[in-house]
Amino acid sequence: MSIFTKIINGEIPSYKVAENNDFIAFLDINPNAKGHTLVVPKKEENKIFDLSKDEYSALMDFSYRVAKALEKTIACKRIGMSVIGLEVPHVHVHLIPINSMADMQFQQKVKLSNDEFVELAKLIADNFV
Repeated sequence: MSIFTKIINGEIPSYKVAENNDFIAFLDINPNAKGHTLVVPKKEENKIFDLSKDEYSALMDFSYRVAKALEKTIACKRIGMSVIGLEVPHVHVHLIPINSMADMQFQQKVKLSNDEFVELAKLIADNFV
């Protein structure tokens, strides 16, 4: 069972910003930038291209909606998207508010307090439609 499945099952807390029957989106606790969000299918699958075409399309649609909420919440030039998947064997999409290429390098991190995470998650959730 992956750490993301434990988050989905409520065994590990998260800063959730959006959820439906098939997907969940929550703030990355070790973010590249303020608002760095992970979009995860509730079905535990290791590789993104092992999803069916319909599951993949639904993941991209949900990610699009989360990205639009991020754009309304975080001042940035754009929302970067990355799918790497080596660190956790459960499909996940990184949505990262970016202002430069360095924001996508996964080496620079920002620190947020619990209160900042809670407030940010609520703001993004309020913009999710």
